[in-house]
Amino acid sequence: MPGPAVAASSRWTDEEGVREPGGFVHAWRCGTNQTLCGVPLHKAGLEWFPHVLWIDARWPADTTGERLVLCHRCAAAVGDRPERRRWTRHRPRP
Repeated sequence: MPGPAVAASSRWTDEEGVREPGGFVHAWRCGTNQTLCGVPLHKAGLEWFPHVLWIDARWPADTTGERLVLCHRCAAAVGDRPERRRWTRHRPRP
């Protein structure tokens, strides 16, 4: 498995007609209905981009003109910050 893909709050289209993420970006595993930090895709109005990996969204090209804001909880869940503790979502006790 290559890693999580991207779900984002907005999109734009590049010169070749490919949809690209924009706005607030979350990590998302294909086949699930929520991001790694627990945000439901449909209820939050997020679009999914299975062709864009999370690692590619971390370093967007400066030529796009789009500013990406990465979710800090998703970044922690993926393990982008090795010096810090990984974030996991816990269900509340019954």
